[in-house]
Amino acid sequence: MEVHRTVPVKLDVTEEQAELLHETIDEFRWAANYVVDAAWDGEWAETRKSVLHDLTYDELREQTRLHSNHVQSARDRAVDALESVLAKWSKGEYASLPTFTSPFVEYNQRNATFHDDHASLSTVDGRVIVEYVIPEVTGETPFSEYLRSNKWETTGATLHYRRGDFYLHVRTKADVDDPVPAENGTVLGVDLGVENIAVTSTGVFWSADELNHWRQEYVQRRKSLQECGSRWAHENVQAVGRKETGRFKQYLHRVANELVDEAAENGCTVIAFENLTDIRDRMPDARKFHEWAFRRLYDYVSYKAEVLGIQVEQVNPKNTSRRCSSCGFTHEDNRPAQDAFCCQSCEYENHADYNAAKNIGYRLLRNQTGGEGGAPVGVRLNTGMLNANGVKPLPDSARAGVHGEHHGP
Repeated sequence: MEVHRTVPVKLDVTEEQAELLHETIDEFRWAANYVVDAAWDGEWAETRKSVLHDLTYDELREQTRLHSNHVQSARDRAVDALESVLAKWSKGEYASLPTFTSPFVEYNQRNATFHDDHASLSTVDGRVIVEYVIPEVTGETPFSEYLRSNKWETTGATLHYRRGDFYLHVRTKADVDDPVPAENGTVLGVDLGVENIAVTSTGVFWSADELNHWRQEYVQRRKSLQECGSRWAHENVQAVGRKETGRFKQYLHRVANELVDEAAENGCTVIAFENLTDIRDRMPDARKFHEWAFRRLYDYVSYKAEVLGIQVEQVNPKNTSRRCSSCGFTHEDNRPAQDAFCCQSCEYENHADYNAAKNIGYRLLRNQTGGEGGAPVGVRLNTGMLNANGVKPLPDSARAGVHGEHHGP
């Protein structure tokens, strides 16, 4: 099957190159807005590309200095935006005609050439060679995994300008073997939290200490720079923010890779997360940053798992932290402390996050089997697999390792 990935890359450009790129962006946006105006007849919008090509191509080539492929890309972006608006109108929803205001321009293989460490981009006055700002981190990154891999083909890119810098969002694709669907499903439950960014039903813990420490460190640095009030300080606040986001994303990519590996090593065909809607309301200590991190981690796991044929699902989170994963008794007193779980009925004790991870996996198991039977489904645990008949012990070789503290089921 064909899979796609997009990698944002910061560019190192000279003042002269920046001026040409800005001019190209301005004319590209003007062209896209021109197509929108030409498509609108006062009552409805034309979206057939062949018709709009005849209506706008010659005029845009005459009125702008854009490469012919940029003119075609501007038309295509206008059509995509118009079709989105028309779809909303057909449902009776309100939507205004699209207007392109954000600074961007599209590139493809005809007006750009992509290399391992630089790109050649067409502008309104010839081509410019722009260098990539390569991430200063060790280990696997999206940059090394997709842009510098022979397995992935670069298909195009979108140039963006934000907060004083140019970024090239490079699109790549690769053909991978279609995953063989498993006859029997096995679920890996995952609990997300402030103290532990992720905990699985196999007893693997990924502590959030490092992530929270970085966040607090950057908060203090930004506060100090903002109090300074100078232009230099303002520019450094932006630089700190970019470095912060990059560092967080790299950490979350690593966790996602290890989480997907954990599922694959344990033969899991489904990874279950709690539904992320209103997650901050359910976590009193969570901040907007944590919500962003949870969603990023979920997205990373989703597309990394896809290649291996592992599904990623969300389940209703109600009472997953209060329910006993051993006997099913649910009560708010079952969780006397943030990290402790003690069932008031059967006296089962364990780490609260691990108990929740098992409940999340078990909830998906019940959703899939329901009351109509279906394929055998189990929840992978660190000493066995929980299914409708209880726990079936696994051999020691099948037991998962632990990142952090280990707690039995």
